[in-house]
Amino acid sequence: MNRKYLIDIANSAILEELQQKVLIDKRELLSRHPELRKKGAVFVTLELDKNLRGCIGSLTAHRTLLDDIVSNAKAAAFQDTRFRQLTQREFDYDGFTIEISLLSEPKRLHYRDADDLYKKIRPNIDGVVLQKDRYRGTYLPQVWEQLPRPDKFFASLCQKAGMRPNCLDFHPEIYTYKVEKIKE
Repeated sequence: MNRKYLIDIANSAILEELQQKVLIDKRELLSRHPELRKKGAVFVTLELDKNLRGCIGSLTAHRTLLDDIVSNAKAAAFQDTRFRQLTQREFDYDGFTIEISLLSEPKRLHYRDADDLYKKIRPNIDGVVLQKDRYRGTYLPQVWEQLPRPDKFFASLCQKAGMRPNCLDFHPEIYTYKVEKIKE
C-alpha cells in the first residue's frame, strides 16, 4: 500500500509550526483516509544529508494515527533535546528527509541470559525496548545498521536508557516490535 501521504502529513505538521498557520485539514484527511482514525504508534525521524536531525515517537498506540504523526513530527523538529529547533532553511534544504516508522505492538521477549537474548533477537528486523525499574530506552530496527553486533547494540541501548553498558547482567525486561518504514 502506498502510504506516501503520511510523509505529506508530517511535512505539513512541521510547516504549520514554521509558518504559524493551520495547513492540515483533519476532517478532509480522515474522510479520504479512514485508517488514520485508528490508534497507531509512530516514530518520526528527520535527517539532514543522512545525518540524524531529530527523532521522536510513541511506543504504544494511545491516540489516532493522524494525531500521532502530527504530534511526533512537530516534536522531532522542535522538541528533540539533542538538537536545536529546525529552521525554515533546513526544512527547505534538498538534503532534508522525513522517515515514518509505523510500530507494531511491542511483545515481551523472555530470555535466560545475554547469550540466549542474542540468539532470540533478530538484527535488522526487531526494534527493541529495554526496561528496568524507572529506566527505559528503545532503538528502532534501523539502528542495527550502525550497531550490527548484538553485544554493542545492547550496551549502547543500556546507556541510552540511563544504565551501565552491562545492564543485561541485571536482566531488564526486553520487548520487541517491527516497523513499516515510509520514507520520502
